[in-house]
Amino acid sequence: MFSEAGAIIPAGHKIGIVGRNGSGKTSLFKLIKGDWHPEGGSISVPSHYRIGSVEQEAPATEHSLLETVLAADEERAALLAEAETAEAADRISYIHQRLADIQSHSAEARAATILHGLGFDKTAQMQPCHEFSGGWRMRVALAAILFAAPDLLLLDEPTNYLDLEGAVWLEQFLARYSHTALIISHDRQLLNRSVDSILYLSEGRLSLHSGGYDQFDAERKARLANSLSAQRKQDAQRAHIQSFIDRFRAKATKARQAQSRLKMLERLQPVQAISEERVAPISFPQPDEISPPVLQIESGQLGYQDKAVLSGLNLRLDGDDRIALLGANGEGKSTLSKWIAGRLQLMAGQERRARKLKVGYFAQHQMDELRSEDSAFDHLRRAYPDLPDSQLRSKLGTAGFSAELADVATGRLSGGQKARLLLFLATLDAPHILILDEPTNHLDIESRDALVMALNSYQGAVILVSHDMHLVQTVADRLWLVKDGRVTDYDGDIASYSAAILATRTQKKQDKDRPKPQKQAAERFNLARAEKALRKLEDKLQETEQKKADLEAEMASAEFYEKKERAVIDQKTALLAEITAAINELESEWLERSSEIEDHRSQRQS
Repeated sequence: MFSEAGAIIPAGHKIGIVGRNGSGKTSLFKLIKGDWHPEGGSISVPSHYRIGSVEQEAPATEHSLLETVLAADEERAALLAEAETAEAADRISYIHQRLADIQSHSAEARAATILHGLGFDKTAQMQPCHEFSGGWRMRVALAAILFAAPDLLLLDEPTNYLDLEGAVWLEQFLARYSHTALIISHDRQLLNRSVDSILYLSEGRLSLHSGGYDQFDAERKARLANSLSAQRKQDAQRAHIQSFIDRFRAKATKARQAQSRLKMLERLQPVQAISEERVAPISFPQPDEISPPVLQIESGQLGYQDKAVLSGLNLRLDGDDRIALLGANGEGKSTLSKWIAGRLQLMAGQERRARKLKVGYFAQHQMDELRSEDSAFDHLRRAYPDLPDSQLRSKLGTAGFSAELADVATGRLSGGQKARLLLFLATLDAPHILILDEPTNHLDIESRDALVMALNSYQGAVILVSHDMHLVQTVADRLWLVKDGRVTDYDGDIASYSAAILATRTQKKQDKDRPKPQKQAAERFNLARAEKALRKLEDKLQETEQKKADLEAEMASAEFYEKKERAVIDQKTALLAEITAAINELESEWLERSSEIEDHRSQRQS
């Protein structure tokens, strides 16, 4: 899979790893973690480095989300457990000092911040893990590894688990991450905003490029163009030389020149153009024309049983609309999509659907619904039982499934191949409306570009739910904001929406951190009380230290051991140990009190 592949990753850098699906990116992670061993060469990671990655979803336990994330800091958890049973004074002192060093006092706040950034509110953070689906528990696992802050962070397509809001938050978090991070991703936005360099994997070789993805892509295309140009020039040169040889080889007057050019041709080293495997295109059948609007709702209400999720819906969808749905998870984007697809009935209001309206629906969860033992051909056969095999295979060929690949069990297909199959099945009937829920998950960048081209050539309406800002920017011309039980037109573009998300979260944090007027008096009182307690503690510490000094002076003389009985010596030794332990405890308390006072002073100043 790899041939003389090598790269040096500077400490503290964030590196985006890109390459076509199947190029070996995940295998590279396995080698770094030590799950696999290289057949040749070596992979060196500093011995003291903690390596962290998201292996699987968080277990469905009774522990709350917050508890699960906190447990990811194994050192903190071990120290807290030991603190309950430790008896040796020096060990107790070390535990408390180490907990202070790793900022254990702020752990819950940091864990809660990460969980909130990934879409879990305060109520959800207190709920047990088993109440959440696998997709949400993947977010919890991601939150846990981010909280643990390993020296080397390995992330494989982290935005696949997130909505747009979560993806925007993760971009900011990774950009500020203080340790080394390697991130496999096909998300252009993340690769442009969160990494220092791009590590490109192609044909078993690695190459490191400074800057974000767009810079790397421009440089790569320039190199490709230059290599093709050089190859064409040499091919022309070769043809010219060969033509001279063919014309004059038989002529005695030109024989020497022909022979010279023949040797020149032999010495001419061929220029190898940079090879780039062509990605299979994506295409959608064009729908029949129907009278506008294709779909309309007035005073609509949507929900489940007796609980409304969306109300006051007044929406119109025309055949050429390109609409992206914005809003956090749980606001109702899926509910609206199900109604558009005809899978959910109105609770109230009126709707109008065009006659013979056909809707195609793609959602990531459908991957789990594919029969793993059946091939792409088998899935298509069930959809069209009356069509001859030749037509079915021809249809699959247009979707990028060769005769061989069409017969492979879907359980053996890559995520990208499964996504292509689902897109193909969703559009077989030439739908007038195509609903795409996170369609770019598992697609490499080249396949994402192919999807953009297909959607921009498609003549039906498109409804997008995606965290991929590049896809939204290049396809959608309208934005609907799903929030607080309403669906409204968003007056702005996806970039302004992203900026608004960050601004809102920053403002909320500032409001949370800003002391309230009634709190300021309390802070002054707490500060005065803490300073008084610290003075008393200092007096007690000084008194105890004097007792220790007196006892040590007494026990330092040789006469002490000569004149005292063994029982007295043991008693004095035990007393010294008690005093030493007391001093350690007092010193630890002094440190805590001092820290509290600094916190109070900081809060008063902010």
